[in-house]
Amino acid sequence: MPSPDDGANTAKPGLRADKWLWQARFFKSRSRAAAIVEAGHLRINGQRAVKPSQTVRVGDTLTFVQERDVRVVRVLALGSRRGPAEEARQLYDDLTPPSEPSPGAPQPLRGRPDRDARRQGRLSRQGPLE
Repeated sequence: MPSPDDGANTAKPGLRADKWLWQARFFKSRSRAAAIVEAGHLRINGQRAVKPSQTVRVGDTLTFVQERDVRVVRVLALGSRRGPAEEARQLYDDLTPPSEPSPGAPQPLRGRPDRDARRQGRLSRQGPLE
């Protein structure tokens, strides 16, 4: 029988992928995180995860889609609960490059639009004149 100190039992601890994504506050519910994994939208170290029960370990790199953005994070800790956002932020290092707005994307409105901006908006929503 091998003793615990001979190196045969040196597996790193892990956590289910859906549970870690939920604890790190990437998804509002664990079932939503599990659905993302089952749909094949999670990669662990470049390999597609197919089951929500797949193990995530410290040092793994996760790539997944969150809303319309692709997120890349490195697991720093496993966590023991779904805590506040500050605590969840300590579980990962965000490797996602900052996105630049596309040139054709509408700019966010700042304040209330004036008369000219409202008119411009109405004209842009109308179809071409025939």
